[in-house]
Amino acid sequence: MDFWREPESKRIHDPSCLHPQSNSSSCFRSMKSEKTEKCIFFPGPIIVGAGPSGLAVAACLKSKRIQSLILERSDCIASLWQVRTYDRLRLHLPKKFCQLPLMPFPSWFPTYPTKQQFIAYLDAYVTEFNIQAVFNETVVAAEYDAGIGFWRLRTASAKGKGKEEKHEYVCRWLVVATGENAEAVVPEIAGMEEFEGPIVHTSLYRSGDSYRDKRVHILPRESLTPVLNVGTLAMIKSGDIKVH
Repeated sequence: MDFWREPESKRIHDPSCLHPQSNSSSCFRSMKSEKTEKCIFFPGPIIVGAGPSGLAVAACLKSKRIQSLILERSDCIASLWQVRTYDRLRLHLPKKFCQLPLMPFPSWFPTYPTKQQFIAYLDAYVTEFNIQAVFNETVVAAEYDAGIGFWRLRTASAKGKGKEEKHEYVCRWLVVATGENAEAVVPEIAGMEEFEGPIVHTSLYRSGDSYRDKRVHILPRESLTPVLNVGTLAMIKSGDIKVH
Protein backbone atom coordinates (compact mmCIF):
# COMPACT_ATOMS: atom_id res chain seq x y z
CA MET A 1 0.00 0.00 0.00
CA ASP A 2 1.22 3.51 -0.84
CA PHE A 3 0.88 5.39 2.43
CA TRP A 4 1.95 8.74 0.93
CA ARG A 5 -0.47 9.05 -1.96
CA GLU A 6 -2.42 12.05 -0.62
CA PRO A 7 0.53 14.13 0.70
CA GLU A 8 2.51 13.55 -2.49
CA SER A 9 -0.40 14.75 -4.62
CA LYS A 10 -0.21 18.11 -2.84
CA ARG A 11 3.51 18.67 -3.33
CA ILE A 12 2.92 20.97 -6.28
CA HIS A 13 1.10 23.39 -3.95
CA ASP A 14 3.59 23.26 -1.10
CA PRO A 15 7.03 24.80 -1.75
CA SER A 16 8.33 23.39 1.55
CA CYS A 17 8.15 19.93 -0.03
CA LEU A 18 10.33 20.79 -3.01
CA HIS A 19 13.72 19.50 -1.98
CA PRO A 20 15.32 18.02 -5.09
CA GLN A 21 18.36 16.83 -3.13
CA SER A 22 16.29 14.82 -0.70
CA ASN A 23 16.03 11.05 -1.05
CA SER A 24 12.90 10.85 1.07
CA SER A 25 9.79 9.40 -0.51
CA SER A 26 7.59 11.90 1.32
CA CYS A 27 7.40 15.64 1.86
CA PHE A 28 8.42 15.10 5.49
CA ARG A 29 12.07 14.91 6.46
CA SER A 30 13.65 11.68 7.66
CA MET A 31 13.49 10.88 11.37
CA LYS A 32 16.43 8.49 11.59
CA SER A 33 18.94 10.86 13.17
CA GLU A 34 16.52 12.88 15.27
CA LYS A 35 16.22 12.69 19.04
CA THR A 36 13.03 13.57 20.88
CA GLU A 37 12.45 14.46 24.50
CA LYS A 38 9.20 12.58 24.96
CA CYS A 39 7.41 9.72 23.20
CA ILE A 40 3.61 9.73 23.25
CA PHE A 41 1.51 6.76 22.15
CA PHE A 42 -2.00 7.60 20.98
CA PRO A 43 -4.30 4.60 20.35
CA GLY A 44 -6.57 6.35 17.83
CA PRO A 45 -5.99 8.32 14.62
CA ILE A 46 -3.84 11.45 14.69
CA ILE A 47 -4.96 14.30 12.44
CA VAL A 48 -2.48 16.92 11.27
CA GLY A 49 -4.25 20.26 10.90
CA ALA A 50 -7.15 21.90 12.76
CA GLY A 51 -8.75 23.51 9.74
CA PRO A 52 -12.26 22.68 8.49
CA SER A 53 -11.12 19.37 6.96
CA GLY A 54 -9.34 18.22 10.09
CA LEU A 55 -12.32 19.17 12.27
CA ALA A 56 -14.71 17.33 9.94
CA VAL A 57 -12.62 14.15 10.11
CA ALA A 58 -12.48 14.34 13.91
CA ALA A 59 -16.26 14.81 14.17
CA CYS A 60 -17.02 11.90 11.85
CA LEU A 61 -14.69 9.66 13.81
CA LYS A 62 -16.31 10.78 17.06
CA SER A 63 -19.73 9.83 15.64
CA LYS A 64 -18.33 6.29 15.28
CA ARG A 65 -17.03 6.41 18.86
CA ILE A 66 -13.44 6.71 17.68
CA GLN A 67 -11.37 9.23 19.62
CA SER A 68 -8.82 11.17 17.58
CA LEU A 69 -6.17 13.75 18.32
CA ILE A 70 -5.44 16.85 16.24
CA LEU A 71 -1.95 18.37 16.07
CA GLU A 72 -2.03 22.01 14.97
CA ARG A 73 1.00 24.25 14.43
CA SER A 74 -0.92 27.48 15.13
CA ASP A 75 -2.55 28.57 18.38
CA CYS A 76 -6.14 28.26 17.17
CA ILE A 77 -8.45 26.29 14.92
CA ALA A 78 -8.85 27.36 11.29
CA SER A 79 -5.81 29.63 11.49
CA LEU A 80 -5.91 30.44 7.78
CA TRP A 81 -9.46 31.74 8.18
CA GLN A 82 -8.68 33.63 11.36
CA VAL A 83 -5.37 35.32 10.60
CA ARG A 84 -4.68 35.08 6.86
CA THR A 85 -7.86 36.24 5.17
CA TYR A 86 -9.22 39.69 4.35
CA ASP A 87 -11.75 41.37 6.61
CA ARG A 88 -14.78 41.34 4.28
CA LEU A 89 -14.40 37.74 3.16
CA ARG A 90 -17.51 35.66 2.58
CA LEU A 91 -17.89 32.08 1.48
CA HIS A 92 -17.63 31.93 -2.31
CA LEU A 93 -20.23 29.15 -2.53
CA PRO A 94 -23.73 28.91 -1.04
CA LYS A 95 -23.63 27.71 2.55
CA LYS A 96 -25.26 24.34 1.79
CA PHE A 97 -22.11 23.36 -0.09
CA CYS A 98 -19.75 24.48 2.67
CA GLN A 99 -21.21 23.17 5.91
CA LEU A 100 -19.29 20.41 7.69
CA PRO A 101 -20.68 16.89 8.21
CA LEU A 102 -23.25 16.21 10.93
CA MET A 103 -23.96 19.88 11.74
CA PRO A 104 -25.62 22.30 9.30
CA PHE A 105 -25.19 26.05 9.40
CA PRO A 106 -27.74 27.93 11.52
CA SER A 107 -30.87 28.62 9.48
CA TRP A 108 -30.52 32.38 10.04
CA PHE A 109 -27.09 32.51 8.39
CA PRO A 110 -27.18 34.26 5.00
CA THR A 111 -26.65 32.29 1.81
CA TYR A 112 -23.02 33.44 1.80
CA PRO A 113 -21.85 33.58 5.45
CA THR A 114 -19.21 36.10 6.44
CA LYS A 115 -15.75 35.18 7.64
CA GLN A 116 -16.78 35.94 11.23
CA GLN A 117 -19.90 33.77 10.96
CA PHE A 118 -17.93 30.86 9.53
CA ILE A 119 -15.35 31.05 12.33
CA ALA A 120 -18.14 31.15 14.93
CA TYR A 121 -19.68 28.10 13.26
CA LEU A 122 -16.35 26.23 13.49
CA ASP A 123 -16.00 27.15 17.19
CA ALA A 124 -19.50 25.76 17.82
CA TYR A 125 -18.57 22.65 15.83
CA VAL A 126 -15.58 21.99 18.09
CA THR A 127 -17.76 22.40 21.18
CA GLU A 128 -20.55 20.20 19.82
CA PHE A 129 -18.25 17.26 19.14
CA ASN A 130 -15.76 17.93 21.95
CA ILE A 131 -12.86 17.86 19.50
CA GLN A 132 -9.45 17.64 21.14
CA ALA A 133 -6.42 19.43 19.70
CA VAL A 134 -2.84 20.16 20.71
CA PHE A 135 -1.93 23.67 19.55
CA ASN A 136 1.51 25.11 18.76
CA GLU A 137 2.63 21.62 17.83
CA THR A 138 4.30 21.50 14.42
CA VAL A 139 4.68 18.14 12.71
CA VAL A 140 8.11 18.24 11.07
CA ALA A 141 8.54 14.57 10.14
CA ALA A 142 6.47 11.43 9.73
CA GLU A 143 7.32 7.87 8.80
CA TYR A 144 5.43 4.62 8.68
CA ASP A 145 7.33 1.95 10.61
CA ALA A 146 6.45 -1.28 8.82
CA GLY A 147 8.24 -3.28 11.49
CA ILE A 148 5.72 -2.37 14.18
CA GLY A 149 2.81 -1.31 11.96
CA PHE A 150 2.55 2.20 13.36
CA TRP A 151 3.16 5.79 12.26
CA ARG A 152 5.88 7.77 14.00
CA LEU A 153 5.51 11.55 13.99
CA ARG A 154 8.15 14.00 15.17
CA THR A 155 6.91 17.39 16.35
CA ALA A 156 8.39 20.63 17.60
CA SER A 157 6.64 23.10 19.87
CA ALA A 158 7.82 26.56 20.90
CA LYS A 159 8.01 27.05 24.66
CA GLY A 160 9.08 30.70 24.77
CA LYS A 161 12.48 32.39 25.10
CA GLY A 162 13.66 30.63 21.96
CA LYS A 163 13.26 27.17 23.49
CA GLU A 164 11.82 24.30 21.50
CA GLU A 165 10.42 21.06 22.85
CA LYS A 166 10.46 17.95 20.68
CA HIS A 167 7.99 15.08 20.91
CA GLU A 168 7.45 11.83 19.11
CA TYR A 169 3.89 10.60 18.62
CA VAL A 170 3.16 6.98 17.75
CA CYS A 171 -0.21 6.00 16.27
CA ARG A 172 -1.75 3.38 13.99
CA TRP A 173 -3.56 5.83 11.68
CA LEU A 174 -2.48 9.20 10.29
CA VAL A 175 -4.67 11.78 8.55
CA VAL A 176 -2.98 14.73 6.80
CA ALA A 177 -5.43 17.66 6.69
CA THR A 178 -3.07 20.59 6.19
CA GLY A 179 -4.85 21.90 3.09
CA GLU A 180 -3.42 23.10 -0.19
CA ASN A 181 -3.12 26.77 0.87
CA ALA A 182 -1.18 26.27 4.09
CA GLU A 183 1.92 27.94 2.68
CA ALA A 184 2.02 31.24 0.80
CA VAL A 185 3.62 30.82 -2.63
CA VAL A 186 5.50 33.99 -3.55
CA PRO A 187 6.61 33.99 -7.20
CA GLU A 188 10.01 35.22 -8.28
CA ILE A 189 9.52 38.25 -10.52
CA ALA A 190 12.36 40.02 -12.24
CA GLY A 191 12.98 43.43 -10.73
CA MET A 192 11.40 42.76 -7.33
CA GLU A 193 14.66 43.47 -5.52
CA GLU A 194 14.88 46.92 -7.12
CA PHE A 195 11.27 47.90 -6.42
CA GLU A 196 11.21 50.46 -3.61
CA GLY A 197 7.54 50.20 -2.67
CA PRO A 198 5.86 47.56 -0.50
CA ILE A 199 5.14 44.14 -2.01
CA VAL A 200 2.23 42.36 -0.30
CA HIS A 201 1.15 38.77 -0.78
CA THR A 202 -2.62 38.22 -0.80
CA SER A 203 -2.39 36.18 2.42
CA LEU A 204 -1.35 39.39 4.21
CA TYR A 205 -4.05 41.58 2.67
CA ARG A 206 -6.79 42.75 5.05
CA SER A 207 -8.62 45.70 3.44
CA GLY A 208 -8.20 48.45 0.87
CA ASP A 209 -8.03 51.24 3.47
CA SER A 210 -4.24 51.32 3.58
CA TYR A 211 -4.10 51.72 -0.20
CA ARG A 212 -6.42 54.73 -0.45
CA ASP A 213 -5.12 57.41 -2.87
CA LYS A 214 -2.23 55.15 -3.90
CA ARG A 215 -1.26 53.54 -7.16
CA VAL A 216 -1.51 49.75 -6.94
CA HIS A 217 -0.48 47.09 -9.44
CA ILE A 218 -2.22 43.74 -8.96
CA LEU A 219 -0.40 40.71 -10.32
CA PRO A 220 -2.66 37.70 -10.80
CA ARG A 221 -1.29 34.19 -10.49
CA GLU A 222 -0.35 33.25 -14.05
CA SER A 223 -3.47 33.91 -16.14
CA LEU A 224 -5.95 33.69 -13.28
CA THR A 225 -8.13 36.66 -12.42
CA PRO A 226 -7.17 38.23 -9.06
CA VAL A 227 -9.77 37.87 -6.31
CA LEU A 228 -10.74 41.20 -4.76
CA ASN A 229 -13.32 41.79 -2.05
CA VAL A 230 -16.29 44.11 -2.51
CA GLY A 231 -14.75 46.91 -0.44
CA THR A 232 -11.62 47.07 -2.55
CA LEU A 233 -13.60 46.93 -5.79
CA ALA A 234 -15.69 49.87 -4.60
CA MET A 235 -12.57 51.89 -3.81
CA ILE A 236 -11.14 51.09 -7.24
CA LYS A 237 -14.39 52.11 -8.92
CA SER A 238 -14.52 55.40 -6.98
CA GLY A 239 -10.92 56.20 -7.86
CA ASP A 240 -9.59 56.01 -4.27
CA ILE A 241 -7.26 53.23 -5.43
CA LYS A 242 -5.46 53.56 -8.76
CA VAL A 243 -4.92 50.16 -10.37
CA HIS A 244 -2.40 49.63 -13.17
